[in-house]
Amino acid sequence: MLLIPAIDLKDGRCVRLKQGDMNDETVFSEDPAAVARHWVEQGARRIHLVDLNGAVAGRPRNEAAIRAIVDAVGGNVPVQLGGGIRDLDTIERYLDDGISYVIIGTAAVKNPGFLHDACGAFPGQIIVGLDARDGKVATDGWSKLTRHDVLDLARKFEGYGVEAVIYTDIGRDGMLTGVNIEATVRLARELRIPVIASGGFASLDDVEKLCAIEEEGVEGAILGRALYEGRLDFGAAQARADELNG
Repeated sequence: MLLIPAIDLKDGRCVRLKQGDMNDETVFSEDPAAVARHWVEQGARRIHLVDLNGAVAGRPRNEAAIRAIVDAVGGNVPVQLGGGIRDLDTIERYLDDGISYVIIGTAAVKNPGFLHDACGAFPGQIIVGLDARDGKVATDGWSKLTRHDVLDLARKFEGYGVEAVIYTDIGRDGMLTGVNIEATVRLARELRIPVIASGGFASLDDVEKLCAIEEEGVEGAILGRALYEGRLDFGAAQARADELNG
C-alpha cells in the first residue's frame, strides 16, 4: 500500500483547503520544496502535487515551486502532478521538468479526446483524477457537479490507456472523517488498472482498512490534512502498511 503525501500549491505556498474552497485555506509552509524533502526523509515513495491556482485558471500557475520540488527530491522519488493541465504541450513541459505522472481531471471529463491523445502520446505517465460526490463526477475545482457516473467514466478512461485512477470523495476531503472505503472498492472492482484513494484520510485505522482491500486493486492513498495537523505520523503509517501488506 503506497501512502502518498499531498502538497497543495497556492501562490507558491503549501496549503490545505477545506472542501476545495479556495477562500478557506490553511497555510502550512512558505517553502514547498522543504516540505517535499521532509516527506521523503520520512519514507515517502511518491509525492502528490496539486497546482490549485492552475486548477482554477486552466493553465499552470506554480511552475517555479513545482520545479523546486522536483529538484528537492532529486529524481529518486516519483512526483505526480495535477491542476490546470489542458494541453499536450503542458504535459510535455512538466515531464521534461522531471514530473513522473501527470494527472488530468476536469479536462478529461470536458474533453475526453484530449485525455485519449495524452495517453497515446505519453503512455504510462497519465493518471486520471475523478472527483465525485454521491457517485457523480465534479469538475472545475469541485464547483460543478455533472451527471456523469464515476464508474462509467472510469471504465471509459481505462480503455484509453490511463495508468491509474485517483478517486476523491469530495464530501470527505479535508474533513478527517475517514476514507470512503465502500465507494473506493466498488470502483476498483470495476477496473483492471490501479485505484488510488483520496479524501478523508485521518488515522492508522484508515491504513488498516485500505490494506485490507489492496488486493481488490486499491494501490495507494493520498494523505493531506491529517499529516499537516499532526494527527498522523507518516513514517509510522507507511511502516504499518508495509507490515500488513509487505
